[in-house]
Amino acid sequence: MPSAPTIISAGKGRCRWRRPTVTGAQAGQGTFSSTNTSLSPRSAPRCRDADSVELVKIRASQINGCAYCLRMHSTDAIAAGESPDRLAVVSAWRETQYFSDIEMAALHISEYVTAISTAELPDTIRAEISRTLTAEQIAAVHSLAIAINAFNRVAICSHIPVAPE
Repeated sequence: MPSAPTIISAGKGRCRWRRPTVTGAQAGQGTFSSTNTSLSPRSAPRCRDADSVELVKIRASQINGCAYCLRMHSTDAIAAGESPDRLAVVSAWRETQYFSDIEMAALHISEYVTAISTAELPDTIRAEISRTLTAEQIAAVHSLAIAINAFNRVAICSHIPVAPE
């Protein structure tokens, strides 16, 4: 299991970190991966009805620029039967007819939570989400989006190498 980063110098509001050594075998295992797995079952069963768990994770990871999470969740989505064609257009989902109303509601929430400091969720979109998803599903998608945003930050800050396998 990779060791935690350690501060090697600090000054004027900035820290330099010594990046832990991560081997290819460790890159998808250990604390990060097991924590991710342990969180998913809590949100996924309620969100699974929306058939959008991986789409929520992928969209947030696209916005955050997290290559590690994009690779992991795209692979997971394909293994679960998701179409590579649909995955190719997730970043432009509004411009397509690939996604159901439930999936679009989940994608709206994912984008809003991910870009919360700059994003707005107009009342018309909120109303559409409320008509499409139950209160429990909305809460589950919010929780899932919050969790993947946290994991994106961990993966990005950890500088986990992402290379072809």
